Amino acid sequence: MGLVYSTDKGRVRRCQHCGQPLADGGRCPCRVQAGRAPGDGVLRVRRETSGRKGKTVTTISGASPAQAAELARELKRLCGSGGSVVDGVIEIQGDHRAKVIAHLEAGGLQVKSAGG
Repeated sequence: MGLVYSTDKGRVRRCQHCGQPLADGGRCPCRVQAGRAPGDGVLRVRRETSGRKGKTVTTISGASPAQAAELARELKRLCGSGGSVVDGVIEIQGDHRAKVIAHLEAGGLQVKSAGG
């Protein structure tokens, strides 16, 4: 059964910052870009658990979108675990910071361990 009643009246939700229509998740591309670290060429590797029901995830930020997809593929194979690229941030399931940092540095990339 479809929508029966709505007070929205067909209005499209728009970003308060840039006026662009918001995506399904309520995120605006301009906010995603503003929230990223400046393009200083350093990949930041951190361990996160917040918002993931206690599951540990290793995240790598600071890569370009094209570079992120290729790095995600390599790192998932290296760590033997799943992962994805979400909003330009690579997420690898589990705590693999040491492996990831060693692999990225061996590839000649600038890497920093961020967070705790």
